[in-house]
Amino acid sequence: MHDKKKDSLLATIEPLISAIGGLLIDVDHVKNGDITLEVDGVIVAAVRLPALHGALDRMIEAVERELGAKLSDLSRTSKQRAIRLLDERGAFTLRRAVEDVADAMGVSRITVYNYLNSLHR
Repeated sequence: MHDKKKDSLLATIEPLISAIGGLLIDVDHVKNGDITLEVDGVIVAAVRLPALHGALDRMIEAVERELGAKLSDLSRTSKQRAIRLLDERGAFTLRRAVEDVADAMGVSRITVYNYLNSLHR
């Protein structure tokens, strides 16, 4: 693959990889478990996904960046939106997520459950 075309492709997908907490890996540093990126049968790079440890914190940080404030500083409506975003991203499939999100928001677990219930009605 032409270097200019390869660089353009990698520059295009780098924000996505970064948003999911992954790393773009040079071909010379690929390890088992990395997801290789192939173009025309040639490996041009790889993606190293983040460990599950810390996943909820990364999701919370991403939602805070998206909404422009810490979860605890959001209005009630924005907190409900944050719960929706976290739910859509699978945050609540993680162990202790409700408790950890409630702590980050400065609300009770019941409040988080109420927000979730209103989403799923």
